[in-house]
Amino acid sequence: MKLNPPPPLKPSYWMEAADFTDSLTPQSLAQESVDILIIGGGFVGLWTALTIKQMEPDARVMIIEQDVCGGGASGRNGGFVMSWWPKIGTLRSFCDEREAKFLGESAEQAIEELGDFCQAHGIDAHYQRKGWLWTATTPAHVDAWNGTLAACERLGVQPFERLSSEEVARRTGSAIHLAGVFERSNATVQPALLARGLRRVALENGVEIREHCAVTEIQPGEPVQVDTRQGKVQARQVVLATNAWAAALPELAALMVPVNSSIVVTEAVPERLAATGWKGGEAITDSQLMVDYYRTTRDGRIAFGKGTGALAYGSRIGTVFSEDASSLELTEADLRRTYPALCDVGVTHRWSGPIDRTYDSLPIFGRLGGQANIHYGIGWSGNGVGPSRLGGRILASLALGVDNPWSRCPLVERACRRFPPEPLRYIGGSMVRNAVIRKERAELAGMPPAVLDRFLARFAPAGLEDKS
Repeated sequence: MKLNPPPPLKPSYWMEAADFTDSLTPQSLAQESVDILIIGGGFVGLWTALTIKQMEPDARVMIIEQDVCGGGASGRNGGFVMSWWPKIGTLRSFCDEREAKFLGESAEQAIEELGDFCQAHGIDAHYQRKGWLWTATTPAHVDAWNGTLAACERLGVQPFERLSSEEVARRTGSAIHLAGVFERSNATVQPALLARGLRRVALENGVEIREHCAVTEIQPGEPVQVDTRQGKVQARQVVLATNAWAAALPELAALMVPVNSSIVVTEAVPERLAATGWKGGEAITDSQLMVDYYRTTRDGRIAFGKGTGALAYGSRIGTVFSEDASSLELTEADLRRTYPALCDVGVTHRWSGPIDRTYDSLPIFGRLGGQANIHYGIGWSGNGVGPSRLGGRILASLALGVDNPWSRCPLVERACRRFPPEPLRYIGGSMVRNAVIRKERAELAGMPPAVLDRFLARFAPAGLEDKS
């Protein structure tokens, strides 16, 4: 399997604010031999490495990363640390009640574990557990969460609290919010700082990390041989933790499609933010399929993102996933619509990034090409900051051949709806995306969407939350 590594992405605000002066310079690999090789130095790869060293301290574990650890999706997302309760309906579609409750409770527990991990290891990742508001910003979206709340109640859990319309408007600092529910367990982080902290702890625990080390070919076998621009590595087990970049492999490209998401960050205006009423530190999303997601930063900025959903032909990771002008325009327009009182506040940073979207927006774990020693975990669909900790447990268990609840997890080797090949993937996907944009613009304007747009929008992959 030959690969053509893409160019690095434009750094995000988070990356610029983090300290990367200790980035590891490229080193010759000669002919290295390791027990477990992890390709990808983001949250999934780092958690996998740390979990392996916890389970098998003597294992020789190496991470190779084409950029720097956190240089991909892990260092350019919104920093929301969410559970899987908003996806409980989808989980129930392929899990029984016991399995779905296990995954839901584990994902919620991972939020607290992340805070404990940062405290124990002195990682100042700006971890703040102030909860998440799931809102409606148009009458068409009011009570979109009812099915999810009912599914939670059937499992005997109540992670969400219903709020009055007045309370939602007050806590979000914007009258555009008409209704909402609150999930108290959720948190936010500065994601690049979290990636840097995980990297440091991994190095301290004996994980070898090679940054600026792009993979050019993977040759299956026993051992697997991985060729890079710096040399070759042989490994008994290989873990692919490459997020959207996994689309370079045809087998995995059928399971997910990279779509872009864009974020703009404002100037620091803490006093004006407090004056709006949004001073509790809550993370917020609305109920659009092309979801708006936003939070405040420690110094009083708004980081406002939108799942803008643009595609690239052949799923190539390029400028669409780095700094896409049209997507950024959509994102800033929604910022201004949501907070008109801050219309004069400047935007200091803009960037786009890739999301590895599956049809149901939950991850998939498996073995590449039926090879017992090449494992993958893909499809985080914009919610990987918290669940990546669980992904690390699943992938570590698979790589070590351990029979436990994680290796038997229903997310492993599950049957999934597949995406069509090119050119239908790009042409059809772009048609669906444009229909979703038109549909949601009509809904926001209080107009009925066109019949054709409603029809085409039904073919879009599921969103961040399950909606009634």
